[in-house]
Amino acid sequence: MTVKAILEAKGHDVTTIGPNDKLSEAVRLLAERRIGALVVTNGDRKIVGILSERDIVRALANGGHDSLDQAVRSAMTPKVNICNENHTVHDVMEIMTRGRFRHLPVEKDGMLDGIVSIGDVVKRRIEDAEREAEQIKQYIATA
Repeated sequence: MTVKAILEAKGHDVTTIGPNDKLSEAVRLLAERRIGALVVTNGDRKIVGILSERDIVRALANGGHDSLDQAVRSAMTPKVNICNENHTVHDVMEIMTRGRFRHLPVEKDGMLDGIVSIGDVVKRRIEDAEREAEQIKQYIATA
């Protein structure tokens, strides 16, 4: 299964935030949308960073409550690993495992096209395993 298939099933919507927005706005968006990361863009869907819950926790640990008044750029991860629609679920799992993160933006023609989370990947792997098990059962029943 490819990233393209995942995005066709879940959609291409991604919650984004600007690098100059406050961390307090990021916290509000994460809580409101019940998500774990925001892709940081300059408004043109060009990826300039990613901000995860972990990034915010680090900012709070270093600067306390006042950190929430800082710009997103102060806490975001500027070097973002990305994938494209041709990557497989296995490729994405490897990238996420190697980088130890749970969200991977999808880029198409240099612009943000979607996001894949570890939950999306696990869901697809479970579906694949269930489908394979059913095929094996059917094969055994007809043999």
